[in-house]
Amino acid sequence: MTDLCSREALLSIEAARARIAASIRPVAGVERVTLPHALGRVLAEPVRSPLDIPHDRNAAVDGYAFSSRDIDAWQPFRLRLAGVSWAGKPFQGLLKAGECVRIFTGAVVPSAADSVVMQEFASVDGGHIEFPAAVPARRFVREIGEDVKRGEFLCGAGKKLGAIELGLFASAGIYDVAVKRPVTIAYFSTGDELTGIGQPLAPGQIHDSNRYILGGLLDDPHYRAADLGVIGDDRRQLEDALSQAALSHDVIITTGGASVGEADFIQQVLAGLGEVHVWKIAMKPGKPLAFGKIGNAWFFGLPGNPVAVAVTFQQIVEPALRRLVGLAPANPLRIKATLTTALKKEIGRLEFQRGILTQDAAGEFFVACAGGQGSHMLAAMSASNCYIILPTDCGGVPAGEPVWVEPFRTAL
Repeated sequence: MTDLCSREALLSIEAARARIAASIRPVAGVERVTLPHALGRVLAEPVRSPLDIPHDRNAAVDGYAFSSRDIDAWQPFRLRLAGVSWAGKPFQGLLKAGECVRIFTGAVVPSAADSVVMQEFASVDGGHIEFPAAVPARRFVREIGEDVKRGEFLCGAGKKLGAIELGLFASAGIYDVAVKRPVTIAYFSTGDELTGIGQPLAPGQIHDSNRYILGGLLDDPHYRAADLGVIGDDRRQLEDALSQAALSHDVIITTGGASVGEADFIQQVLAGLGEVHVWKIAMKPGKPLAFGKIGNAWFFGLPGNPVAVAVTFQQIVEPALRRLVGLAPANPLRIKATLTTALKKEIGRLEFQRGILTQDAAGEFFVACAGGQGSHMLAAMSASNCYIILPTDCGGVPAGEPVWVEPFRTAL
């Protein structure tokens, strides 16, 4: 059979991303969730602080609080101990000239005090505290609103909420926030050769790994994903699965059937159901890709080989899903590393070879080939922790040369 891909102009990854980004818009819909359920969600509305943070002047260390007006910082001095300010239990008296209070981290600093000295630099002498010369004054007092002032923005819309943001909201007394609703996604594999885990393999059959890869990549608070199983090479079944999924999901992702084989019905089916384009992308692995719309659902048809599924999802589908959920575009982290094993490559496509990235004691990065680079080789993918990015016009790289490396995120 002739490989039609080899006779068609290939679309660059950048061009594919740009076309997809120009087509889609963030999903509508907002829901209010409490902080324990907000981790990883995208903020739908800006949040302002209802109070000053810190709310009171408080101590940054354990020690003694006093007024710098009562001392000569360059001479040893002695102050009478007037009481204690505990965290949550402020000193109730009025601090007088020549007095200090024992204070603990986070405790309210008396209004007459402007300095806290760490306890290590002071000594107790009965009811007095003795301080050495050259004690730094006007330090270790956290002022009201020095972090955030009442009415200031804590976070803007479009922010992905992490653990620190949840803590920030909690410190301002905010219990719930408005977030973008999750993107609903249906995914399934196609092909008569696929059989479920635990089932015996007949000649020519393989276990379906793609749904487990996608399930892991879609395990994210941004998404609400549904695994629709395996659809065989049957046009009617495929039409029904796509039509039903489009009724209740924002996105449909399939694996397999996006190439030009005689049994790849998906192109024919898509032509009858919606507006879908089949592109040949100048990337390896993952040349065939289908993108378009079925009803109100965006459609992504990925290749059938499992490594190609992972690469095309991360490089093309994930940026589109970020846009749908309302996140700003984000380029993946790439660093330079010295290649320790020679790499083979043919000119013509941008390659994402799987590698093992290390760092030596001096902080220098090195990367080696992780093993077989076939798009079916999951074992080598599992052994790797990064992609080695080889440009389209590259014809191979000898050991010792610098290369761009894209470290894996935790999803892989």
